[in-house]
Amino acid sequence: MKYEWRKKEKSLYLPKDTPTIVEVPELSYLTIKGEGNPNMASFSNAVAALYKVSYTIKMLPKKGVIPDGYYDYTVFPLEGFWDSKIPVTAEQPLNLDQLIYKIMIRQPDFVTTELVSEIKITRLASLATELVDRIQFETIKEGRNLQMMHVGSYADEIHSFNKMDDYCKEMNLKKVGHQHKEIYVSDPKRVAPEKLKTVLRFPIH
Repeated sequence: MKYEWRKKEKSLYLPKDTPTIVEVPELSYLTIKGEGNPNMASFSNAVAALYKVSYTIKMLPKKGVIPDGYYDYTVFPLEGFWDSKIPVTAEQPLNLDQLIYKIMIRQPDFVTTELVSEIKITRLASLATELVDRIQFETIKEGRNLQMMHVGSYADEIHSFNKMDDYCKEMNLKKVGHQHKEIYVSDPKRVAPEKLKTVLRFPIH
């Protein structure tokens, strides 16, 4: 039976549209680091590279390669850690050109460093060498976080973040650092901006 993250891991990928605390375990990802405006071609090229590798892994059995422990699954959604070179304040609004990011796609637990290395060498001829070199395989443990589902355009995320900040004040919680995570549950090419679903998450203590 195909592993469906939408059904099996709702607490991580389909939270409520109100702030909730979640413990995120150690998970494996393909990642690419970058900086600058996400509307630029360099960002979309990085996203495409992550999906290329992710779908290459998923489709390996159709190429006659079955990794140890392989099982069928739905490819996980795009995620990203976001920060800014210049701290965002009321007096200093967000400057997209100053963004720093690490985008990623989670991988099922049978994926190993060795498997990813082999794929990068033998099955990514269509990708630019620079992009292949930037792709990393990492295990990341986010730990205790506050999250909520934001419904609407990316430009309106500030309203959801304000709700999360208010929740922290009410519950005597503190955000750790300036970085936050976004999980893109909806495909912006297929869903209207006002209906986009994006998980917003940041670490707390």
